[in-house]
Amino acid sequence: MPSPIDTVPGFVLDAVRKALSEGRLLAFTGAGVSAESGIPTFRGPGGMWRNKRPEDLATPEAFRRDPEGVWEWYHWRRARIARCRPNEAHLTLASWAWAGGVRIVTQNVDGLHDLALELRRPGSLGQGGAGSSLAPGPGSGPPRRGPPEPPVRLHGSLFHTRCTACGNVTPYPFEDDPSEEGPPTCRQCEGLLRPAVVWFGEALAPEDTDRAFRWATEATVTLSIGTSAVVFPAAQVPLTTLAGGGIVIEINPEETPLSAQCTLHVRAPAVQAVPALLGSPGHP
Repeated sequence: MPSPIDTVPGFVLDAVRKALSEGRLLAFTGAGVSAESGIPTFRGPGGMWRNKRPEDLATPEAFRRDPEGVWEWYHWRRARIARCRPNEAHLTLASWAWAGGVRIVTQNVDGLHDLALELRRPGSLGQGGAGSSLAPGPGSGPPRRGPPEPPVRLHGSLFHTRCTACGNVTPYPFEDDPSEEGPPTCRQCEGLLRPAVVWFGEALAPEDTDRAFRWATEATVTLSIGTSAVVFPAAQVPLTTLAGGGIVIEINPEETPLSAQCTLHVRAPAVQAVPALLGSPGHP
């Protein structure tokens, strides 16, 4: 079976290698990167929005109207997603993040990039991964070592809450079912907690957009992986790299509005294309 990178031009492969070695490769991910982990996309066939009206569940107005109902639905989502595991695309990006070659900006709220980083933490049982012809040899690779920069979660996290009164953001275990005792409250001020996600009609956090666009400006190569490229301002991230003279590689089985503008469109699932394109960082 042909590899997804068999037709990738040599100058693109050289740019990817150079970006990884300099820590200037940005991975911008959407729902498609998690599809192979069993998490349905919002807009594709079988998407979890198909039988739900977003305005009934994922807006500030819906939460004010029916906080119990919104929490019950979000608990169902969190319990379902908590059973999923990172796939080889997540794990490859995590390995390179630990090696210092990749930064990650995601539109996803599923937490799989964070879990992959934990699994690829040096010394953990999940460390390592399959190599490829593009992987640097032992002792080579990016010069930086140590903890990677945390992913930018542009649309928040299902596994965190934010207090509607004091704004405090805290992790929230999926096992805690708010439907049993009503919506949870803040331990600091007893205000009503809400899922720490960006709902329809809400603005993205300025600190997240600032970091995402700064990384996109600094990147010489941006991978746009599994995103529909229709949700703004997030969809502007790869365009920012292009505007700065960098290369954008779209990894998506389907055409998107970005396809005609990007440097290269790899029509393959993320779980196949990302490991094939990046390989594994060398381990000194």
